[in-house]
Amino acid sequence: MSRLFFLRQKRAKHKSRTISHPGKRQNTSRILFALTLLLTGLGLIAVFDVSSPQAIRLFGDPYYFAKQQLMWAGIGLGAFVGGSVMSYKLLSKYALVIFGVSLLLLLIVLIPGIGSNVLGARRWIRLGPVGIQPSEVAKLAVIIIIAKFAEAKYPVWYGVSVLGIVSTLIMLQPDLGTTIVVASIGLVQLFAAGYTLVNLGAMAAAGTGLAGLLVIFSDYRRQRLMTFINNLYDPLSLDLTEAYGAGYHIRQILIAIGSGGILGLGVGQSRQKHLFLPETATDSVFAIIAEEFGFIGAATLIILLMYFTLVVVRVAMHAPDKFSAILAIGIAGWIGGQTILNLSAMLALAPLTGIPLPFFSYGGSSLTMTLFSVGILVNIGNSKK
Repeated sequence: MSRLFFLRQKRAKHKSRTISHPGKRQNTSRILFALTLLLTGLGLIAVFDVSSPQAIRLFGDPYYFAKQQLMWAGIGLGAFVGGSVMSYKLLSKYALVIFGVSLLLLLIVLIPGIGSNVLGARRWIRLGPVGIQPSEVAKLAVIIIIAKFAEAKYPVWYGVSVLGIVSTLIMLQPDLGTTIVVASIGLVQLFAAGYTLVNLGAMAAAGTGLAGLLVIFSDYRRQRLMTFINNLYDPLSLDLTEAYGAGYHIRQILIAIGSGGILGLGVGQSRQKHLFLPETATDSVFAIIAEEFGFIGAATLIILLMYFTLVVVRVAMHAPDKFSAILAIGIAGWIGGQTILNLSAMLALAPLTGIPLPFFSYGGSSLTMTLFSVGILVNIGNSKK
């Protein structure tokens, strides 16, 4: 039984209206285009603002991270244009090739001497001064291959196998946060494609159980879980060989967000970004934004990201075929899911996992793949049935 979530029913109900008003799809694409430029621009400003103290300490250049992000934004916008003019049907045609390349990259990053080992994790492939994060490529590759399987009406275990293989390779890096994102994207797509809740529920339960085991048998992950359960757990480590205790990061995040109040401290006036809060330019960027722009600024950012996700869902609802609909809903799950996970961690509603905030967190691979994916959505939005 094919359900295609609510998308097929919604499209069938409004079929005549959609066909008779193609301008609506074009209007959605224009909104998506404008939001993409706005969010990318705001993200560049945010990285420029929050990263300077850390950039000075590490590189002696206050604009190092900002210049890197600006370069990647240029590459990403080029990828955005490419994705918007390239027919999305090419992704269906070469889905297996794209997935195979992503698997190869996930294997290569695990090879000592090729994959960069940073803080005990192998997540980047260095090509001179440029670093590529294969897991970001894998997210889109998983979305494409599952959309292809759904279009061809393959059994559910095809999609499950894809998620199992990719999740295993990402966990070997190790990267539990990205594994959760990839698994969530796949489950959203499979549900939208019409697979039964019984099968998907069993998959989710098995995945949750496995994640629990990975947390239990990892001191680092178990410590993060304990910090989440009790924010006051180990605020400052008694072990003098450690710089900070397990609860230090989340405490500094909450201090930053609480210090912002309603209106914030003002642009550039953050105190926590001056090396009190770790990873200010990456997964903790929201905390500094909340500190400088307050509740109003933070709420505006959240509304913009949620509205962006809703526009992507609208593209999926009016997609011209099943492949493009499942593809679009996967990208919506990717961007919306990462937004929810990042913000939940910042508000101590979920454990810290290092998930970047789309458009705002520093990271070339993440920004480039996000912009390329949005370009694909624009192409889908402009395509005729």
